Amino acid sequence: MITGGICLVVAIGIWSLTRRPETPPESPVLLPAARPVEAVAALGQLEPAGDVRRLAAPASGFGGTPRVAKLSVREGDAVKRGQVLAEFDNRPKTFADLAAVQARLETLEVQLRMQRREVTRYQKAAMVGASSLVDLEEKQEELVKIDGQRREALAEISGLEADLADSQLKSPLDGVVLRVHTRVGERPGSDGVMEVGANQTMEALIEVYESDVNRVNIGQVVRLTSENGGFDGTLMGRVERISPQVRQRNVLSTDPTGDADARVVEVRVSLDQNSASRVRSLAGMKVIARFQPS
Repeated sequence: MITGGICLVVAIGIWSLTRRPETPPESPVLLPAARPVEAVAALGQLEPAGDVRRLAAPASGFGGTPRVAKLSVREGDAVKRGQVLAEFDNRPKTFADLAAVQARLETLEVQLRMQRREVTRYQKAAMVGASSLVDLEEKQEELVKIDGQRREALAEISGLEADLADSQLKSPLDGVVLRVHTRVGERPGSDGVMEVGANQTMEALIEVYESDVNRVNIGQVVRLTSENGGFDGTLMGRVERISPQVRQRNVLSTDPTGDADARVVEVRVSLDQNSASRVRSLAGMKVIARFQPS
């Protein structure tokens, strides 16, 4: 009995040593949920997508410019190509100078006709010996002199007519007056008299922080709203161009705590036809752009 008990104990010990422990079932690994890509938001302003021209005053004597005598438009006015936008104070004097030269030209033309008849008469007299060749040559020289004075007067008239045309500032395109830099009585400075833009199509100039520009792509859908309620609803557009240069921001927020020294990248957004027609007369208005995640 004792031997059998010992054998049973030994067998149980060997079985316990050789038995492999059961592996507990593995618990599933929970991965963190993917964080949704946030839309990029940035501040910008509306601009004409067409030509923008800065119109200057003509240069007068000694490199100066005439003063603005009359302004015919205001900021925001629609203009047509060739429309008079402003007049300068040199216009009355140019008119007077032109009238004086035209009167002198009329006198010279009369003298020229008379001198030609005189030369013809002396030519006939010289042929029959009634006048010397010296007298004929003097009449011919006088004819050349008067004709030269007439040509000079014609050239002077051409110059004055050009000055007269320059004494009025005309629009070079169909569009809208974006900004007036010079008022009546002032001499235009380096900014010119005014800026005119072709507003048949509109776009938005958006300043995206350099830390966010890697989430902006060409063709990306953009929604724009007015920062100050200048228009209702939302404008739709797409990213047209991304500037390769980082610079300091120009479009400042109305938020006094905004970072005026922030570094931004200029992104141009073309508006769709319906959106552009809604804001055609709102060039310069500030907008908030939200770039939709791709």
